[in-house]
Amino acid sequence: MQDSRLYFPATERNSEPIASTLDAWLPAEGAVLELASGSGEHAVCFQTRFPGLRWQASDPDPLHLESIRAWRAHADLQASMPEPLRLDVRQWPWPLPADVALDLQAVVVINLLHIAPWDCAMALLAGASRLLPVGGSLIVYGPFRRHGAHTSDSNAAFDRSLRERNPLWGVRDLEAVEHLAGDSGFALEEVRSLPANNLCLLLRL
Repeated sequence: MQDSRLYFPATERNSEPIASTLDAWLPAEGAVLELASGSGEHAVCFQTRFPGLRWQASDPDPLHLESIRAWRAHADLQASMPEPLRLDVRQWPWPLPADVALDLQAVVVINLLHIAPWDCAMALLAGASRLLPVGGSLIVYGPFRRHGAHTSDSNAAFDRSLRERNPLWGVRDLEAVEHLAGDSGFALEEVRSLPANNLCLLLRL
């Protein structure tokens, strides 16, 4: 039987630093929506680490959804982890199950903003603000520019490679994301530096 699980090396490297940050920021109970879940490795790792939460993975790519399902089955999480959703942040309304929408406490986004057009960031923030309760959190991980400059030479090279692949992609300015978030009712509560010149942002509604 074919194994549909995808393996992303960066996911394995950054899972523990991200999980440690989530441990400080997520509530003990409720539902979490992860957007652009990719292979599903993060989703399964976090559902296992935070058993009191329901981790709702999602992605617009059918191959990624198959991988998420395969990782979920491999970890024997079918009873506790919801079926992944096919979800594109730019297509509203987002198809959340009623029980997930009712208990939603946080939205988590890992490595999306720089590998997507800016209108995805706009749709992400608008959608999250509609679904989260007051006090809910939007947690965003990835590389960012700060004060108009890259934080490392490697991030600058990464940004150039992204823009060569697609002119609409690129490492985003933290201040631009904060401003856009403010327009949707979010306040930037905390910024944490993580390995490999990445940041984790805690935005609170």
